[in-house]
Amino acid sequence: MQIKKAAVLGSGVMGATIAAHLANAGIKVLLLDIVPKKLDDEDLKKGLTESSKEFRNKIVKKGYDGLLTMKPSPLFLKENINLIEIGNFEDDIQKLADADWVVEVVVENMDIKKSLFQEKVVPNLKKDAILSTNTSGLSVNELAKVMPEDVRKRFLITHFFNPPRYMKLMEIVPNEWTDPAITKFMAEFISNRLGKGIVYAKDTPNFIGNRIGVYLIFKAFKHLAELGLTVEEADSVTGPAIGMPKTAIFKLADLVGNDTIAHIGKNSYALLTNDEERDVYQIPEFLSKMVEMGLNGNKSKKGFYTKNGSERFYLDLNSMEYKPLEKPKFPSTTAAKQIDDLTTRIKTVVFSNDKAAEFAWRVLRDTLIYTYKRIPEISDDIVNVDNAMKWGYNWEFGPFEIFDAIGVGNFVKKCDKDGVAVPEKLRSVEQFYKFENGKKYYFDIISGSYKEVVQHPKQINLEILKKGNKVIESNKGASIVDLGDGVYCLEFHSKMNSISGDILTMTKRAIKRAEEEAQALVIANQGKMFSAGANLAMLATALAEGAYDDINMMVKMFQDATMAIKYSSIPVVAAPFNVVLGGGCEYCLHADAIVAHAETYMGLVEVGVGILPAGGGTKEMAIRAIQLAEKYQTDVSPFIFKFFMNIATAKVSMSAAELYDMHYMTDKDKISMNVDNLINDAKYMALALAQNYIPKSPLVNLKAPGRSVAASIKSQLWNMKVGGMITEYEEFIGGLIADVITGGDVNAGTLITEEYLLKLEREAFVKLCMQKKTMERIQHMLTKGKPLRN
Repeated sequence: MQIKKAAVLGSGVMGATIAAHLANAGIKVLLLDIVPKKLDDEDLKKGLTESSKEFRNKIVKKGYDGLLTMKPSPLFLKENINLIEIGNFEDDIQKLADADWVVEVVVENMDIKKSLFQEKVVPNLKKDAILSTNTSGLSVNELAKVMPEDVRKRFLITHFFNPPRYMKLMEIVPNEWTDPAITKFMAEFISNRLGKGIVYAKDTPNFIGNRIGVYLIFKAFKHLAELGLTVEEADSVTGPAIGMPKTAIFKLADLVGNDTIAHIGKNSYALLTNDEERDVYQIPEFLSKMVEMGLNGNKSKKGFYTKNGSERFYLDLNSMEYKPLEKPKFPSTTAAKQIDDLTTRIKTVVFSNDKAAEFAWRVLRDTLIYTYKRIPEISDDIVNVDNAMKWGYNWEFGPFEIFDAIGVGNFVKKCDKDGVAVPEKLRSVEQFYKFENGKKYYFDIISGSYKEVVQHPKQINLEILKKGNKVIESNKGASIVDLGDGVYCLEFHSKMNSISGDILTMTKRAIKRAEEEAQALVIANQGKMFSAGANLAMLATALAEGAYDDINMMVKMFQDATMAIKYSSIPVVAAPFNVVLGGGCEYCLHADAIVAHAETYMGLVEVGVGILPAGGGTKEMAIRAIQLAEKYQTDVSPFIFKFFMNIATAKVSMSAAELYDMHYMTDKDKISMNVDNLINDAKYMALALAQNYIPKSPLVNLKAPGRSVAASIKSQLWNMKVGGMITEYEEFIGGLIADVITGGDVNAGTLITEEYLLKLEREAFVKLCMQKKTMERIQHMLTKGKPLRN
């Protein structure tokens, strides 16, 4: 089975963005929607008739055009939209015969979907095409009943979460007639090609993610009223404090849409007739009022929160009036902010005594009990449930992992103290997950025994390896882990994976040990981000003490580490993902190859804190410009200008695909769609390179672009300053970057070395560190979390 072309039926936000993500994966897509009912005034002014193609494709064209303006972008690259062909159900439905996969994404209405399948889809479907629906809760078996037997076998639910490009979760629900081979193929295809995390759900209302997620929201509504908290107070404790996203609960409701939340509640109440907590889904009075008043959240710019200019307000649910944010502080939330370890953080919150902690505890307590009771109704195992909540709702821990964080025994005791009933079988559970002999096990609620968590052969889990005694060497900031087959991994595990002295030390240790004991090295981790860059707090301390010699030595140590990566006697492959800034980017630039996750946001952003890339980043971009000019036998200036602007504007890629045009990735580098496959993909890239690896030597005889190119850049900087586009200090920083990237105060064509460029970097870095305005920028970033333009 192969999927080379797909068709998406429905061009609303969800349908259009699914089409966009299929295009991101290099799949040709046919996007279809209905023909408008009648001509409007604008159509008549254009002279259109009901037979005009522009009129007939008006609805689908709107969805298609919207892909280019949506933020965040649903496309890795804008040109990916060229893989999408548009049409309508009347004129183009016969083109379904070319599609290997048809995914229906029309309005969430059983009758409309059935009619579309019967009248339009089935008669035009290729005989071996796979058909799926993107429903978020309608019965797959009910839909399958209107299809011929042979189509039923190829029909299933593929439930994308919104937005499809960014949300990892894919709930797959086969019908009772679906061929297991089709289900298996689709799971593999969607995982590898579209980068999704697969969760197998059952044919129950709301499946897994929304069944648990919506329950939590409605329980939060109930406990908010009981405890008399404001929505702002409630959100302060139900976000990162307990391992949930910053949207917490009420910002999440605004994001989803409060009218949508109310609609889901009504549907859930109607469908969940046998649910013991069906009444939870009754719409609270305040939510009904909000919907009546049009306070539907982000789409109406008013919901539980609103903005007036830069000032934000929350909705007082008693008066239904907006009040300025108060930034509430509770002992529990204050303590939680100081704790990095999530298990300790959750325990700290739920065992605190203030009002916010009580709210968090009640919401978690009720949700965890409810989730436990849903097995085997919505899933046969806890792993699917935990993955659904982590991948679909961005929880750091799934419900059963939260049970373990609190301690199942502690949880039961606290429930008993509250007078809240818990399932009897829960009392006998010690923990839901455990590690033994290098393997991870989960507690199977149905059998009452532990079963191994099945690891996909394309996925490497560093946590399991580390608990299986595969750590070669470790310090506070980094570890060397044996990936097997003669490949070692340098893993960062500092806060935000910022690069500190510990990581620099371990980098050189990892390379030395890999050279002596292995055949390749991968630089990777499985934290929230690859690396936020160098440790800024450490630099700020040195600046405050005026320790400029120490700063110079620290930069030299950083450069030595990146040069060790570049000139190792074994291949080094970097596996970046998510945030890859400053020093993290520099580590990648010096690797033999990069295997990046599709969602990689990489950039040399040092200028934001008043410095320049000095871990070899500016040097590396100078070299790449020189080499590109030589390769194409052309002037070096355009390459220098482009790379200078990338650094001077702190440009960050919005996808890994953009890194090729930025020249941070080259043709030899690859993109992995599934982040869970990333380390394995990097490992096999490293093994391939190791087969015929020839170590490199530091570069000499590089032709410097020279002072004339630097002068041209400085002239543009002056114009930008005069035009009010940059500050005087930004002109100064830019001038120093220009001097380094062009090879210093030398004539064009002067032969220079890589080591010379590194020296220029260090000197410019220390010079910037001596400036008061750089210190101001660094302090502002550390305290405010955003750049200062002084």
